[in-house]
Amino acid sequence: MLRQIGVLRDDRPPAFDAWLDRKLDGMAGPIRRDAERWLHTLKDGGPRSRPRAIATVHSHLGKALPALTDWSARYGHLREVTRDDIENFRWPGTANPHLLINAQTALGTGPASRTWINAALRGHAATVEALRMDRQLEEALASGADPLHLAATFGLDPGTAVRYASSARQLLQAAAEAQDPAGFPANPRTGSAPEP
Repeated sequence: MLRQIGVLRDDRPPAFDAWLDRKLDGMAGPIRRDAERWLHTLKDGGPRSRPRAIATVHSHLGKALPALTDWSARYGHLREVTRDDIENFRWPGTANPHLLINAQTALGTGPASRTWINAALRGHAATVEALRMDRQLEEALASGADPLHLAATFGLDPGTAVRYASSARQLLQAAAEAQDPAGFPANPRTGSAPEP
């Protein structure tokens, strides 16, 4: 009745938020915040995604919760999670070596069709080409910018492998210079750099 006459002030927390509090209790702060944002976007939708059914949200968290709980006990942020961590949890038990698989290709070793991949990525900022380039550059950074390793891992022609390795070297050099812009270590006795 109070709602009908417009005087009801319902200050109870939404049931969804109470459920999230219970499920994510005890997680490291940054990991919990990322999980909350992800689940709220699943439930409410976002600029590039439509809202999902609450059962879908529950299902997704149910699948991710063991990994999130384990990582939260060891890390403070999801950025610290390694490839081995992911392979030990959220990676499917399949012999298929491809990054993107579906229910059909998980049973074999072939790639998912371009049509399926494009449909899965529709409405998202990521594209297949952007994911491929990002993955190759990440591997270049992790492998010390070795063009032979890149060519063998991704089947790249030598020129492309050299370009990725060169980009990775520039990023690694920029990161090193940002940590020590002078180019040499500080003198531990005086706290200043040695004379040139």
